[in-house]
Amino acid sequence: MDARETKRIVVGVDGSPASGEALEWAVAEARVTGATIDAVYAWDPAPVEASGLAEQEMQALREAAEQRAEKIVHKLDGHGSDVRIVPRTVFGTAAQVLVDASEEADLLVVGSRGFSGLKGMVLGSVSHHCAAHAHCPTVIVHRAPLHEPSVPARQTLSRTPVAPKR
Repeated sequence: MDARETKRIVVGVDGSPASGEALEWAVAEARVTGATIDAVYAWDPAPVEASGLAEQEMQALREAAEQRAEKIVHKLDGHGSDVRIVPRTVFGTAAQVLVDASEEADLLVVGSRGFSGLKGMVLGSVSHHCAAHAHCPTVIVHRAPLHEPSVPARQTLSRTPVAPKR
């Protein structure tokens, strides 16, 4: 980290529970470090959709994205956050917008939705892309499980005795 007076944490937000947990994690970190948070909301209408939109329609989409980013930040601020959080709306794909924003950040924080297998391959992974390409340290906040496993892990181990090797 350089000698800047105020540290900067960039957090990717999109309104999902995973990004909400990432923002909450970043707020806790900012309380300790005194950092300012940039809550970055990337918006990118599908290229086919965007190519046929008039300027007024693109402006309406941009304003809707800005309102969504402000709403996400306001929701957290409503819980008494004492950390400065600046909503930023940037046109582009989430992965590239966050990597670009990381150039001037001390820390990048993203949530993980936990897609794996085919769904993860098809949708891609913003968190993995950021971890591989960010210009600063990156924290990936994984969502807590919705429920505890019904059978404790230790009970699933085999209890079959194993004969010692001779």
